[in-house]
Amino acid sequence: MKVKVNDNVLVLTGKYKGKQGKVLKTYPKDGKVIVEGVSLVHKHEKARKANETSRIVTEEAPIDVSNVEVVCDKCGKATRVGHIFIDGKKVRVCKKCGAALDKAYVKKAKAKATEEEKTEAPKKRTRKRSAKAAEGTPESAE
Repeated sequence: MKVKVNDNVLVLTGKYKGKQGKVLKTYPKDGKVIVEGVSLVHKHEKARKANETSRIVTEEAPIDVSNVEVVCDKCGKATRVGHIFIDGKKVRVCKKCGAALDKAYVKKAKAKATEEEKTEAPKKRTRKRSAKAAEGTPESAE
């Protein structure tokens, strides 16, 4: 199944067609997902204790995964999900813009980028000092 928990999805068919919501739960064996605010059903709860009251509860029912499509965070369009291997790991990507859909991978990529910037910063400082030292030698010779 290419849809995961906390993905933003668009409903393609049925009563809630065109509605977007966050995936709350997935059932891979059944091929179903529960989407926030979609496929609402009413359940009657009977009072089980003396101090409780009976009530009607509204909750989300599972819908088939084939009826939803993942919405890309970067381009904002509903898209098919593709897979590529980066550093030996399978990463989900948007087929329209090529952005990574796995939030864990995106966080790791940003962390690596900041680490690389930190390692490059001292090198830049040493270059400036060496340039100043080179400028200082001709002045002392005069």
